[in-house]
Amino acid sequence: MAGEAQRPQSRLALALTVACGILVAGFGTIGWRWYAYVTAGATPYDEVGIEVNRRLPAPLRTWGCERIRDRFPRAVPPYGCQPGQI
Repeated sequence: MAGEAQRPQSRLALALTVACGILVAGFGTIGWRWYAYVTAGATPYDEVGIEVNRRLPAPLRTWGCERIRDRFPRAVPPYGCQPGQI
């Protein structure tokens, strides 16, 4: 077994691996950006955070809006966190 040469990976498998890696990195970046916005953002009116939060599934959006309301109790809720906006 130690002397056996490993078969080279096909181009399709390599392309799929790279595409998967890019996809995971993209979701991780967007997810981290959203999490930082709802838990530690300086303002509830960050455009990127609002857009990401607005496009998430309802349970995540609700959780994010609750965190924003807890952190900024006197601010008008951002777009997507007010009733009837989605």
